[in-house]
Amino acid sequence: MPWRPETLPSGTRPAVGESARTIELGESTVPYVLRRARRRTIGLTIDHRGLRVGAPHRASLREVESAILQHGEWIRKKLDEWRTRPTSAPLQIVDGLRLPVLGSPVEIRLALGANRCVWNLQMAEPTLTLCLRSPEEAPRVLEQVLRARARALFAERMAHYAPLLGVGVPRLSLSAARTRWGSCSQRTGIRLNWRLIHFPPPVVDYVVAHEVAHLREMNHSPGFWSIVARLYPDYRSARDELKRLAADCPHW
Repeated sequence: MPWRPETLPSGTRPAVGESARTIELGESTVPYVLRRARRRTIGLTIDHRGLRVGAPHRASLREVESAILQHGEWIRKKLDEWRTRPTSAPLQIVDGLRLPVLGSPVEIRLALGANRCVWNLQMAEPTLTLCLRSPEEAPRVLEQVLRARARALFAERMAHYAPLLGVGVPRLSLSAARTRWGSCSQRTGIRLNWRLIHFPPPVVDYVVAHEVAHLREMNHSPGFWSIVARLYPDYRSARDELKRLAADCPHW
């Protein structure tokens, strides 16, 4: 039976400047998100959200759909790979759980208390103790703790990179998307996924530098990537590492 998705994948909502559309590829009706931007060519990307198409403002819908049809076989193959990809089960936040924080394992300990936390990163095996009113509070308190640590780190790294481009440090907000790690808007500032706190510092720096670069170039043109390279010369390695780690990012 052909795959006939009726809507965009769960959790996928078009952002500002994007529109949701569908196209017939063989026997399948494939939804996609079209984003108009300042770019020279039509680009196709596929991830857990489905098919996303970036197109120049001047490109007609016929040209966009022609590009999609031209790559129809590749699109169907990649969508099937994502659809059948096994997903990791949500973690149970229990005493003794080990989570990566900035790429290094930290043991989670549970204790009685007033919903606060105690970091001990000086030990041979670093720990994070959650002092909880009840065990059921563990997932919420853990996320709250990691969000706070992520916000402080992101703010510090943005304050490092923004002056290198001669721009002001933008407003920072956190997101919780499963694999969209950052976004940038001239109006609302930079949004960064708090789950980046699980990844090594070079990966965090790459994402921050990437979004700060958008303050100069709101696209992914060669000019944009040259700005990223100025800010973070080894961005290609960090980008590859991010892709590798994303599949196993902890969630609960």
